[in-house]
Amino acid sequence: MKEVRAVFPDGSAEIMPTPNAVRKAQDMGLDLILIAPTAEPPVAKAMDFGQWQYEQKKKQHEAKKKQHVIQVKELKFRPNTDDHDYDFKRNHAIRFLKEGNRVKAIVQFRGREIAHTELGKKLLLRFADDLAGIGAIEGHPRLEGRNAHVIISPVKPGSAPKERPERAKEQTPAPTVGTQA
Repeated sequence: MKEVRAVFPDGSAEIMPTPNAVRKAQDMGLDLILIAPTAEPPVAKAMDFGQWQYEQKKKQHEAKKKQHVIQVKELKFRPNTDDHDYDFKRNHAIRFLKEGNRVKAIVQFRGREIAHTELGKKLLLRFADDLAGIGAIEGHPRLEGRNAHVIISPVKPGSAPKERPERAKEQTPAPTVGTQA
């Protein structure tokens, strides 16, 4: 870098050779920090390097505080899960979805149960239907090995599911009442 746009604490900005800018910042008791290396010419600012590092860490910490990490919570069922157990797990899924997490519902088949995979898929579709207002299903139930699973994502409040076009075609307009001549 031959030249930089040097910005000083008093608000002045000058385009000058890099060694001169470094020398001027050191005379002020400050460091010259490269702020925008891709600009033409690159922008450097005279400031206390330790203070600048502290402010950068503080900004990163604040940004990290505000972000929400979405987790995938798993609920495991068996093909013949009892109604009470099903309701208990459904309530957990509702809580997880309201917290903004995704839910992975798994039906485990053991032994001869693998012959009745349709029971597991039926249970998963029932589970997805029960969570229809809160969560949206991502794909159809899939069978992988001895497990069938489906993933349900939270629905943002205020966004209503779109009506399917087939349903709109089925509705017929109301008959008009007119005079017949």
